[in-house]
Amino acid sequence: MNKTVLLTGISGYIGLHCAQQLLNAGYTVRGSVRSKIKEKEVLETLKAASVNTKELSIIELDLTSDIGWDNAAENCDYIMHVASPFELANPKKEDEMIIPAVEGTLRVFQAAKNMGVNRVVLTSSIVAMIGSMKNGTFGPKDWTDITAKNINTYTKSKTLAEKTAWNFAKLNNIELVVINPGGVFGPPLGKNLSGQSMSSLDQMLRGKLPMVPKIAFPMVDVRDVASLHVQALSNSNATGKRIVASTGQPNGFDTAAKILIDAGYKGPSTRIAPDFIFYLMAIFNREAKGMLGLLKTNLSADNSETHTLFNWTPIPFKKSVLDTAKAVKALQ
Repeated sequence: MNKTVLLTGISGYIGLHCAQQLLNAGYTVRGSVRSKIKEKEVLETLKAASVNTKELSIIELDLTSDIGWDNAAENCDYIMHVASPFELANPKKEDEMIIPAVEGTLRVFQAAKNMGVNRVVLTSSIVAMIGSMKNGTFGPKDWTDITAKNINTYTKSKTLAEKTAWNFAKLNNIELVVINPGGVFGPPLGKNLSGQSMSSLDQMLRGKLPMVPKIAFPMVDVRDVASLHVQALSNSNATGKRIVASTGQPNGFDTAAKILIDAGYKGPSTRIAPDFIFYLMAIFNREAKGMLGLLKTNLSADNSETHTLFNWTPIPFKKSVLDTAKAVKALQ
């Protein structure tokens, strides 16, 4: 009999890739969306990617509501919690992002406890590790200090949600694996380009990013992120681990732009924007304000444990960028 996975956030960039790989691997998937309006789009997207959706059902769940969580987790073997608010732009009120992230995580784990699901794979981020680090190498043992200067709300939300997960799992003997992706590139399965890397690449290709920020950190392909999530369900050696899902070396927007220019794309620019522009923009632009803490970042990742546990070789950044550009260009 197929193992059943409750997959939250199935309609998102990472969620769709996780659904594709879970279904292709023979799992039965119960995917959650905030609104059933998304059901048709999810099914059409997966079918367009040649995925057999016979073992897929779509349910409605809200991170901010108690309704339906126990029913969703009933008879599931695993929960893959991917859903989370994602935006680098600082919201007007921090709680608009932090509360859904933290309380949504609690609802997932309470449902797991109530329904006897003893293994959860959670999507976090390297931002829960790097904090205010600007240089050097970070790894699974590093945690972000959310009280540090210029820590954006998204970083706080991911850090607090992950800590909530570890605390609950420990107190209730639930097996937990956390996947911490770097900056995520890679072709989207659907037509939605609203993800941060998607919208940035879209703007680059249209020639609407005349300058790029001086930011470089480890990146990862969305197909690798999904693969690690799926493998983490059954890899007992990964239990209790934080998995760095990224290349070891940093890459920046200027690197991506150069890859695109070398491949013949006309829109991108490798010109680095002076920091003061972001500080000026931050006065009236929430996205610029959210990026202040990342300026001048040039970080490497210790992903040695990921290589060992999953026998993993990341998709090269160049391939990620070019595959993404091809997919984005087709949607423009």
